[in-house]
Amino acid sequence: MNSFATRLRQERRALGLTQQKFAALGGVEANAQAMYESAVRIPRSAYLVALSQHGVDVLYLISGRRTPLELDMLSGAEREVITRFRSLAPTQKHAISVLASALSEGVLEQ
Repeated sequence: MNSFATRLRQERRALGLTQQKFAALGGVEANAQAMYESAVRIPRSAYLVALSQHGVDVLYLISGRRTPLELDMLSGAEREVITRFRSLAPTQKHAISVLASALSEGVLEQ
């Protein structure tokens, strides 16, 4: 059976994060993350909200259904960029956004 705990572990691994780093995204300690992934504890809603702010698909975690996205329209390179972007810290995400804006607006030479 594909449980919340199993899906949580799958999502963390898909992002290439350790339990410690993923736990930090959710605002919890690594031991709490381990308990969530082994179905010993159920996380609070604040944890799920924090994960969603880092691009984790919380609908999938809870229900097993993916949030509808137009990912099928993306190339492999575009999907890779999105996956890597989602694993970044907020300050790193901001830096990437600023760089992408500057490149698309022609501020920086392409």
